[in-house]
Amino acid sequence: MSVGLSNSVKGGAVLKLSFCPLAFSRFNPSPPSSTSKFLFRKKSYSKKLTGRRLISKMTDSEVKAATSDSTAGKMIFQPILEDGVFRFDCSANDREAVYPSLSFINNKSRDVPVMSNKTPSYIPSFECRLGQQIVKLEFPAGTSFYGTGEVSGQLERTGKRVFTWNTDAWGYGPETTSLYQSHPWVLAVLPNGEALGILADTTRRCEIDLRTECRIQFISLPSFPVITFGPFSSPTAVLVSLSHAIGTVLMPPKWSLGYHQCRWSYDSQERVLEISRKFREKGIPCDVIWMDIDYMDGFRCFTFDKERFPDPKSLVKDLHNIGFKAIWMLDPGIKHEEGYFVYDSGSKHDVWIQKADGKPFSKARAWWTNLVKDFISNGVDGIWNDMNEPAIFKTVTKTMPESNIHRGDHELGGCQNHAHYHNVYGMLMARSTYEGMGLADRRKRPFVLTRAGFIGSQRYAATWTGDNLSNWEHLQMSISMMLQLGLSGQPLSGPDIGGFAGNATPKLFGRWLGFGAMFPFCRGHSETGTIDHEPWSFGKECEEVCRLALKRRYRLIPHIYTLFYMAHTRGTPVATPAFFADPKDPNLRTLESCFLLGPLLVYSSIMPDLGSDKLQPLLPKGIWLSFDFDDSQLDLPALYLQGGYVIPFGPPHQHVGESNPSDDLTLIVALDEHGKAKGSLFEDDGDGYGFTEGEYLLTHYVAELESSVVTVKVSKTEGLWKRPNRRLHIQLLIGEGAMIDAWGNDGEDLQIEMPSEIEVSKLISSSKEHHRLRLESIKHIPDVEDGSGHKGGELSRTPIELANGDWSLKIVPWIGGRIISMVHLPSGEILSMQEKRNPFC
Repeated sequence: MSVGLSNSVKGGAVLKLSFCPLAFSRFNPSPPSSTSKFLFRKKSYSKKLTGRRLISKMTDSEVKAATSDSTAGKMIFQPILEDGVFRFDCSANDREAVYPSLSFINNKSRDVPVMSNKTPSYIPSFECRLGQQIVKLEFPAGTSFYGTGEVSGQLERTGKRVFTWNTDAWGYGPETTSLYQSHPWVLAVLPNGEALGILADTTRRCEIDLRTECRIQFISLPSFPVITFGPFSSPTAVLVSLSHAIGTVLMPPKWSLGYHQCRWSYDSQERVLEISRKFREKGIPCDVIWMDIDYMDGFRCFTFDKERFPDPKSLVKDLHNIGFKAIWMLDPGIKHEEGYFVYDSGSKHDVWIQKADGKPFSKARAWWTNLVKDFISNGVDGIWNDMNEPAIFKTVTKTMPESNIHRGDHELGGCQNHAHYHNVYGMLMARSTYEGMGLADRRKRPFVLTRAGFIGSQRYAATWTGDNLSNWEHLQMSISMMLQLGLSGQPLSGPDIGGFAGNATPKLFGRWLGFGAMFPFCRGHSETGTIDHEPWSFGKECEEVCRLALKRRYRLIPHIYTLFYMAHTRGTPVATPAFFADPKDPNLRTLESCFLLGPLLVYSSIMPDLGSDKLQPLLPKGIWLSFDFDDSQLDLPALYLQGGYVIPFGPPHQHVGESNPSDDLTLIVALDEHGKAKGSLFEDDGDGYGFTEGEYLLTHYVAELESSVVTVKVSKTEGLWKRPNRRLHIQLLIGEGAMIDAWGNDGEDLQIEMPSEIEVSKLISSSKEHHRLRLESIKHIPDVEDGSGHKGGELSRTPIELANGDWSLKIVPWIGGRIISMVHLPSGEILSMQEKRNPFC
């Protein structure tokens, strides 16, 4: 959601607001003018405050770079972390002078060399010119680039340029170069299928230039090291190695993998309960309802409106009784108002960010953490951190002045100006929020959603892709954006399904939820003033598609939860592009209408006039067998299981809390060319940390064909849990959606006799005919241009572009028009200049 935090007027009242960077660091207030105060608290680095002036230490190489025309050469390297990982610096002096890493879990793993006989396959060159460090790496023809974090535009990144500068980017488009998160990271896939990862380990604004084919160029202030991972045998191996440096994704509570319903804003507890009960009445699965800023008392964080949300504990109790969790927003804007307990305590502890003439140090981490800890006592199940780029309206830069001072701990970089801490502000806020939730209840895993972040944020929070638009272009981009985040170390992500700004049409919403139900993080969210965007808001046909889509998700939660356990413990990805199934195939590297969840390929049309019945999917080599849950629809994606794999699924519960270990377990099996398959299922309490002490069951299943009999059995187990007493249902795929069913008891060997070739052919023909008849009988979502109903202005499908001199503006008509972006034509510099309707303006 986009909410303006600024000196502003609402209903005649002047609101003086202040940002507190709720993070692992020290911050202080920084009033940008004599009449309005924006108080920020944040972290800093090795710059020192002497008297009332900020003194910055410069290394010899920085001085030389700033005073001479250029220095250049090959970077020097040393092996770090593990075999195949190298750190590169411009010189030995630069190596000693760089700032601490905020991306690595442990600074020592970046700064301390390890013994290795290997030498790097690719050595970057550098040039220091006009105060900038320019790093280049050249690769062979046929290399493809991915990663770069949260970015819009195409999946394959060649030809693109990205600036890592966290930006409130309402209504971004494919050409926008800075969004809400910064990941100075590129994944290079070589022509032979091997892969190499490259990290520019700097928190400063960094340009990632991929406009020249087969060349990566990083440009930022000196001095920063470059870390390379590989080349390794596969892209997955690179991501696993990256996770050893920056950490793995948090282990999400199982309920957070259900569907989330959100809107700016459900403005009373009566409305919240009405929406929640309607999900249950209509049989549409959902686990979470979200509370946006309107639950607050006058938009004061950590408070509740006494008229509209008079009893949050009672509200949450009612929600829990029908299987819902409650997530509440906490923005970093703290209202500047004496008598408001958060402002008073922040001033008492001196936690605010300050201007360059600021005062003594103080810790803000414990302050924010304790506020969160107390807040959880209201029945809060999860926390939503928004606007934490940090975003400020009424300013050209949309953030605080770069001269503001963050008084960070030494291990973060010490006392530095905002340019150093801007990109990690959101991550540090998420970290403090995560820790506060952990202190409140150590029996539960915290769930935090953050809009802003940095590489490494996955240790503390999930993320969503910000203020997108309700149109087909953003549906398409949501797939590649979710994938790029996963390829940059953040697998727990997804978009605002249906689009945040503007009014979705029935077909757009149904298709988006059909695809989005397979995303790692699955949340529908829309802006205030738009039409209703709940699954039942677009007519019966769309409602049925949404119901079927979410039932699919809930059937597959055992598989998705297992993928997250592997991601958390081993660093393997959750959702990946199709080319991960065959990195050598160049034809797969630009596919954007499909993705993999492990061995499960999800394939859908992203064109409004093309349903899944007309798909001609490009599949990776090998065996790929289609299947469904007898739920085929033109607006639901096609599902394929890779030969050689087994995936688990369960009943389509209405919420995760309905599931029981004794529920029937189904395994879908697709044999490879050798007649074999394997797969895993992870089970635990779904919350808490018992799994770290062995309180879980990880089952490895295998299937093998011998003499026309397929045997499915448990090959190995891990964990202390005993196997539940439950039935086992096997669905052996044989082609074109046809399958052979067999039942037994989980833990026992189950044998399936394969039918003759003639019988297999009959089963396949019957399955195809059943599928055809189903598609003919269903009622399709009507193809209408406008969403049902009308609240507020419609969002133009094509932004208006205005050029004048050196600047190009893109505007969408919306109550007088909103500026999406300003592009400085000579340099390509983009400033996000969106004017938003919000409660503070």
